[in-house]
Amino acid sequence: MARKAIMWLGLGLAVAAPAMSGCQTHVGGMTLPSAMYLEHPPQYIPPSPPFAHTRELAQQEEIAARPAPGAVPGR
Repeated sequence: MARKAIMWLGLGLAVAAPAMSGCQTHVGGMTLPSAMYLEHPPQYIPPSPPFAHTRELAQQEEIAARPAPGAVPGR
């Protein structure tokens, strides 16, 4: 009888321990999700452009549109 009680107690602890600990994790010194997550306003992160370096791309396209140096026009 005592063996069965110890087994049930162990099973109960094995189920209760993860249930009471929650699903928090530590990332970069922060506990996520925060205990106060419902009080924080949502963060908006705008979508990034398809090509992150737009000025660099514009410069490359401008250079590609120019005629090659030493090229004969019309040929």
